Amino acid sequence: MQAIRPAAVAGAFYPGLAADLRRQIEDYLAEAAGQAPGQDTWPKALIVPHAGYIYSGPVAAAAYARLAPARGQVRRVVLLGPVHRVPVRGLALPEASGLETPLGIVPVDAEAARAIADVPQVQRNAAAHAWEHALEVQLPFLQVVLGDFQVLPLAVGSARPAEVAEVLERVWGGPETVILVSSDLSHYLPYPTARQVDGQTAQSILALHGGLSHEEACGATPVNGLLLSASQRRLRPELLDLRNSGDTAGPRDQVVGYGAFAFYEDEEKA
Repeated sequence: MQAIRPAAVAGAFYPGLAADLRRQIEDYLAEAAGQAPGQDTWPKALIVPHAGYIYSGPVAAAAYARLAPARGQVRRVVLLGPVHRVPVRGLALPEASGLETPLGIVPVDAEAARAIADVPQVQRNAAAHAWEHALEVQLPFLQVVLGDFQVLPLAVGSARPAEVAEVLERVWGGPETVILVSSDLSHYLPYPTARQVDGQTAQSILALHGGLSHEEACGATPVNGLLLSASQRRLRPELLDLRNSGDTAGPRDQVVGYGAFAFYEDEEKA
């Protein structure tokens, strides 16, 4: 087994130097924290965008600011995101014991990996993870917010919502576990059209209605799986931020949509 999966998009999607990277994330979090209500609980699950930080970082921070109370409490992050480069049937674990970023190495949760090893739709696939940015860009935010934690990284390809939900149920855990789905929303639509389409997608997510297409969310497959589990477990969804690249750092002729969503268990379970 490969010991460490090295960072693939450091210096491209986010700063390659640790000091610059930490400073940028802390600035995003400080801005988001000023807009978030004070609370001592944290979400069970999140949907977070995964573009370059200058585009989606402020929206991602709205989700990560909600995890701040979980520092020292959450020890496992189940991280799912779509594959952009390598086709996969089902869900793919890496062949690595740790994932590296400029901020250090995040251990892969070997116990959680064993817990899903016998699920037919789960495989080991180093190639699916080697250059995949959807999972990697979440790690530095998690490192700054949570500090010490392990990750169960799953690159999701072709799978039914029930197949994703089955894996989630195996590793759902308690308050020590957070589930994070990495997904952008619409791609390359004119600004007004994107706002309309993404607004409709957000309403579907808030209603816990699956069936999203990849035109509505590039991570539709893991999102639909999460929505199925969230519906079955009666999680309470919340929209934290909804913007696009035309609002952050890009032109408005063709934009990419970003949404940050939180899902809460009832207070007795949080």
